[in-house]
Amino acid sequence: MISNERQSPFRQPYRRPYSQQQTPRPFVQEDTLKVEQVQIERKSFLLMLKENPRGRLLRISEEVGGKRNAIIIPATGLIDFKRALDEMVRADNEIPPKANSPATK
Repeated sequence: MISNERQSPFRQPYRRPYSQQQTPRPFVQEDTLKVEQVQIERKSFLLMLKENPRGRLLRISEEVGGKRNAIIIPATGLIDFKRALDEMVRADNEIPPKANSPATK
């Protein structure tokens, strides 16, 4: 037997602390109020305004290679999110691109 094939008596398998163990979340009924899809270059974004018993939310998801990534913004934060997005658009328009940026090619 090779020495690295033996299990060390000092090495314990990794276990998450009880407070961090994943428990299945209960199903929450969500009603879809509005859906928009935005295609930007090779990326496709899906924006869904939804409502559940806890309130309204905006779910923004992107599907890449069969995997879906999403962010969820509570409706109470939509105005702040829009304000920050407007600032990013304004900065993009005001700050010139760098010489080696794809936007200048």
